[in-house]
Amino acid sequence: MSSPLPVPLFQLLATALSSRPVPGRRFILGLVGAPGAGKSTVAQQLADALPGRALVVPMDGYHLANAELARLDRAGRKGAEDTFDSAGYVALLERLRRRPAGETVYAPAYLRELEEGVAGAIAVPEEIEIIITEGNYLLLDHGHWARVRPLLDAAWYVDVDGDLRRQRLAARHMRFGRSAEAAQAWVQLTDEPNARLIEASRARADLVLRAAPAPAAGCQGQDYGADSLFFTESP
Repeated sequence: MSSPLPVPLFQLLATALSSRPVPGRRFILGLVGAPGAGKSTVAQQLADALPGRALVVPMDGYHLANAELARLDRAGRKGAEDTFDSAGYVALLERLRRRPAGETVYAPAYLRELEEGVAGAIAVPEEIEIIITEGNYLLLDHGHWARVRPLLDAAWYVDVDGDLRRQRLAARHMRFGRSAEAAQAWVQLTDEPNARLIEASRARADLVLRAAPAPAAGCQGQDYGADSLFFTESP
């Protein structure tokens, strides 16, 4: 679905829900994009608009522990596709898809303050109808990642201006303790190679979203709401 006019974010979700092959079946929406694209913000705004019906279950909870990354000599590129427990993430999505009767499924969350995943931090009760999962590698077609896309009812690629995205990333890294120089180096040497890999997977998305400029000021894409406007295009 491409739109020459901007469409409210919530309307896009309502359209996707209406196309469910089995009415009432749990719906799993995947949000994909390069680091700093605004996936987490879009996901949370959608969930906040549907209290009691939707929850965000991010991929980031499946970061390998820092000690394990050090053992594998991968700490210097934390965030790359092989620094996650991809098989564990797939297993979680399979449980969420099955929607076990009378059972709460627990998912991990990634805490940036600790730079570690925390097990069992997100409770998903049976009655939750919509799962919004967001992450970098949901559309990869190799390894365990290739099993993610078939588990999603819809996949949206969140796009944003590259310079703005890199500015956000550098600011995020500095907010969590890196110097300006170290933040820029991490963006260029770690985040950007990952971004190129993620960009190459966008053809497997159903839809590409790009935030429309706010009426009064240039939209920085960080304050999305369920009524925020997005241009949509085919991948």
